[in-house]
Amino acid sequence: MSEVTTARRVVPQADAGQFDAVSIGLHWLTVALVTGQFVTASLFDHATDRHALLLTVHRSAGLVTLTVIVTRFAWRHTFARLPPFPAGMPRLQQRLATLNEYGLYACMLLQPLTGLGDTLSRGRPFMVFAWRVPALWPANKQVQQVLHALHEGGAQALVALIGVHVAAALLHAFVLRDGVFQRMWPVRRG
Repeated sequence: MSEVTTARRVVPQADAGQFDAVSIGLHWLTVALVTGQFVTASLFDHATDRHALLLTVHRSAGLVTLTVIVTRFAWRHTFARLPPFPAGMPRLQQRLATLNEYGLYACMLLQPLTGLGDTLSRGRPFMVFAWRVPALWPANKQVQQVLHALHEGGAQALVALIGVHVAAALLHAFVLRDGVFQRMWPVRRG
């Protein structure tokens, strides 16, 4: 076997460890919720006859997402099992991974808050789940426009951070094969 072939066949590190089941479950629940948020947002302009329904679903899922993210962040800093980075991972790569992770948390916390602020600053009643929420304060067009712009910009930032996160996951899974990808995968291969 040549050196090139040998160098490409890397065995996943046994000591890469895996996140705990709660962290993994919350991660994949977050993936589903955020995906749903982007789907409903992308349908706003195309489904004018169902715009109100899509907004209700989007707002309701946004509150669920916020709850999951707060729970996930609290779990991470109290009970989560956080496997260390592989010993061979460069410090810069570790810092970038951590920066990306906290950027994702920040965006996922701010998105529901700016969306809620946008909705509230319109000064109109709105639906969340099956409940009609009355207008809680008068409309403020300037505040609404700022919050709407922040919500839109936050969505773009979130897409960029998710792109980096997914690209890194795929790099670890298919090129580096260092066990990092499997740490958050819900099913372990025996």
